[in-house]
Amino acid sequence: MKELLSGNEAVARGAFEGGVHFACAYPGTPSTEILENMSKYIEVKSQWSVNEKTALETALGASFGGMRALVAMKHVGLNVASDPLFSAGYIGAKGGLVIVSADDPGMHSSQNEQDNRNYARAAKIPMLEPSDSQEAKEFTKIAFAISEEFDTPVLLRLTTRISHSKSIVELKEREMVPIKGYEKDIKKNLILPAHARLLHKKVEERFKKLKELSNDFKYNYIEYNDKKVGIITSGISYQYAKEAMPDASFLKISLTWPLPDLLIKEFAKNVDVIYIVEENDPFLETEIKSMGIDVTGKELIPIVGELNPYIVKVSLGVLKPYTPKNIEVKAPPRPPALCPGCPHTSVFYVINKNRLIATGDIGCYTLGALPPLNAMDTCVDMGASITNAIGLEYALKKNDDKRKIVAVIGDSTFYHSGITGLIDMIYNGSKATVIILDNSITAMTGHQDNPGTGKTLMGEETQKVDIENVVKGLGVKNVKVVDTYDLEEVDRTIKEESKKDELSVIIARRPCMLIPEMKKKKFDKYQVDETKCTGCQMCVKLGCPAISFDKTEKKAKIDYDLCVGCSLCFQVCKFNAINKI
Repeated sequence: MKELLSGNEAVARGAFEGGVHFACAYPGTPSTEILENMSKYIEVKSQWSVNEKTALETALGASFGGMRALVAMKHVGLNVASDPLFSAGYIGAKGGLVIVSADDPGMHSSQNEQDNRNYARAAKIPMLEPSDSQEAKEFTKIAFAISEEFDTPVLLRLTTRISHSKSIVELKEREMVPIKGYEKDIKKNLILPAHARLLHKKVEERFKKLKELSNDFKYNYIEYNDKKVGIITSGISYQYAKEAMPDASFLKISLTWPLPDLLIKEFAKNVDVIYIVEENDPFLETEIKSMGIDVTGKELIPIVGELNPYIVKVSLGVLKPYTPKNIEVKAPPRPPALCPGCPHTSVFYVINKNRLIATGDIGCYTLGALPPLNAMDTCVDMGASITNAIGLEYALKKNDDKRKIVAVIGDSTFYHSGITGLIDMIYNGSKATVIILDNSITAMTGHQDNPGTGKTLMGEETQKVDIENVVKGLGVKNVKVVDTYDLEEVDRTIKEESKKDELSVIIARRPCMLIPEMKKKKFDKYQVDETKCTGCQMCVKLGCPAISFDKTEKKAKIDYDLCVGCSLCFQVCKFNAINKI
């Protein structure tokens, strides 16, 4: 049977067919759908973890017990999980352990464009790179086999285009793999310096064997055509290069670490010139040049951004750059914005109004940084809002700067890595204010459950971790809970707490308007009475997509279909020009 699957769906299918027993992840674009699809297979225990570090450690624990385990994350998530990653490289895998890293060339939904192929090299573990959904499925199964044969974790590297594009996949039955069971082995699983020194030797010996595998690996292969031009490539770049230069000779590398050095040297002897086509870092290029082989790579192929067939054609001189004619664009710009009725809107409106410094975080609420809210000063990584505030608070104090700081973080991000930052605040006597935006879901990546929702990935009821209890349990004395649809309460609370000379936490609570429970509720919609509207545009400053301003009539307007009845516009209007319909 064949199906049209995305790369993420194919990875889940491959893990299922490969007999995986356990899967976990923290949601992050472009990897999120792997676990969402994994949860459809009831034979597999699938779960969300609070962050990528705990996810990898959990999967490693399952591997200790002889289970085949898969853990998935976006590329920056592997930074969070890098500590257990390097230890796992030494420990190995009793039950097959596959680590999926979904990289994001072009930064469609990420804060950087890092190339996680470098992690395979640094951790000295094998890496597979599929170039379509069929390979994504097959390579997942192969990764489990390699993991167990060579006693190693295996990195399966996807990119956004592989994760989200669809192609035909041939489905097969599930392989029934027995759970090997747990046996105590502290010299392998307990990383003390004395044990690690011996394990390091095994890692180097393993690497030599993996190199032999790479040279014999059937998915590392040569396609001889016109031998005047040879192209070495991998992953999605193979598809782009094939479209750009179909008559060239190709060395397609799928087991990209360790590289098949003998195969590369053979290919180099039989072609006149070699181009390396790869996205982002010159990973293949650097390694191949170190073999003494003359190749051309980043001199022509861009190091920044995502590739596509057009870019590859232009870079290799197959096509001249196309310069579009100057055409008058009539469509207005449409910058990303918070949704109509977003519970975070009032908080950012008040932050902007009171000219507070706001250290921000990763989530859909990062959009609060954009006009007209303009209410976020920094965004570094998951959880950094709180810890950035600690350092910035000290810097302002030393410079006699009286401005107040609020750290803004979402509920899922707080569970992910904000709790430790808050402990840091308490321990080091910070006097800043933390605002936790609790919208009862992990909204940015598509409404996944988290510890605050009371449901697991597989829909099971579970204990709800209450943020208020967590914060109070840590010892924070000033804890306030506000309804973000009550603008006056939000304004008063943020003003009062930010002025205090001690640490305070505000939990700004209101469910996301897009979750099913909220969609079922009916709220009164609002409209503008144009006879009373003065054109002051105070309502427009909320940044609500349902509100617009007619420059000709100099009146505000509310789109009936977009309005969800949050009433914030009604609350900011000083002229009673906005009322319920």
